[in-house]
Amino acid sequence: MDPTELYDEAARERLVVEPPKRVDAPVRAPFERDRARVVHAASSRRLAAKTQVVGPQSDDFVRNRLTHSLEVAQVARDLSRALGSQPDIAETAALAHDLGHPPFGHNGERALAAVAEPCGGFEGNAQTLRLLTRLEAKTVDAEGRSAGLNLTRATLDACTKYPWERAAAGPDARKFGVYADERAVFTWLRDQTPGRRLCLEAQVMDLADDVAYSVHDVEDGVVAGRLDLTDVDRPAVWETLRHWYLPDARDDDLDDVLDGLRAVGTWPTAPYDGSRRHLAALKNLTSDLIGRFCGDVQAATFAAGAGPFVRHDADLVLPERTVLEIAVLKGLAAHYVMQAADRVAALEHQRELLTELVAALLGRGPDALDRPFADDWHDAPDDAARLRVVVDQVASLTDASAVARHARMVS
Repeated sequence: MDPTELYDEAARERLVVEPPKRVDAPVRAPFERDRARVVHAASSRRLAAKTQVVGPQSDDFVRNRLTHSLEVAQVARDLSRALGSQPDIAETAALAHDLGHPPFGHNGERALAAVAEPCGGFEGNAQTLRLLTRLEAKTVDAEGRSAGLNLTRATLDACTKYPWERAAAGPDARKFGVYADERAVFTWLRDQTPGRRLCLEAQVMDLADDVAYSVHDVEDGVVAGRLDLTDVDRPAVWETLRHWYLPDARDDDLDDVLDGLRAVGTWPTAPYDGSRRHLAALKNLTSDLIGRFCGDVQAATFAAGAGPFVRHDADLVLPERTVLEIAVLKGLAAHYVMQAADRVAALEHQRELLTELVAALLGRGPDALDRPFADDWHDAPDDAARLRVVVDQVASLTDASAVARHARMVS
């Protein structure tokens, strides 16, 4: 069966009805059109110049947000196809999952979250939904308002990693997926959806993101000379892992998990030396780890039920061992790369730069904004809405353009 047939008309529906395509145009399914719209979006192109872990200007080898998103998309597509769901939906969600990230990655997200407090905060996933449904120019409604890329309900649902507003976020208010401005479209895309439950395709996207960045951030750390997989300071790494990811993780369990990963045949037995031989061995390790994680999740999901594995008819099953294995890799990258001493000073400077840039743009007003954001400024009813416009502008910038605009505007 074609997986598309498992998705009903409501899943294929778009918020704004679009005219039929030319009769001589290539025939594409609705979800294929969604994927093309994200691929061609300006926000996707900008990801090439936004930080993943190490800034894209610092090394030709390390990943940026675009290459990371492409890798997440490949993992998501393969796992979705293996489960029998529509792979275009999970792939599109993966391609879109980081569109809302501002300059300097998660560090920039923290800076904008602080300055955006008066207008409801900032969260990269909520910004992604805002881009897809408002800021990216593709479709307008009957009143001439932007409807963003006007993706199908199933695809937008798959892009929504945190399907709740900030007010409903609970104890961890940093993680939410919807601003108040997008409440109407959020209500539409979650029509008849139970509570906070993620659709299966969103769960695939989320796992693919975890798998990709846990494995690839370690790979980048090894190549950058920051991490030696043959010499791990376990107590220090486990402390970082607990602080960043799993506060209740036990040393004995983590030791056992790392020993299991070290038993993978391609785990290095000698320090990385930059040779083609070691590069090839490292790439084979990343491939083996991705296959291990996805294979274990696929087997556990099949064992839990007969499917179909689409939308809200099933859930992805993550074995506890797999969760710990991914966390160990994330802990390695966090300890040796993300909290390295030379990075701490740079991170503080990045946050100061974005904070100053927001203040400068607010002071200058629409004359300092790109045309679409200047139009939004003129339509804004109050100071909070104007702050949101400025935050949208800054979030749209790349690392380099944020630095350049700050240099021009802040003496």
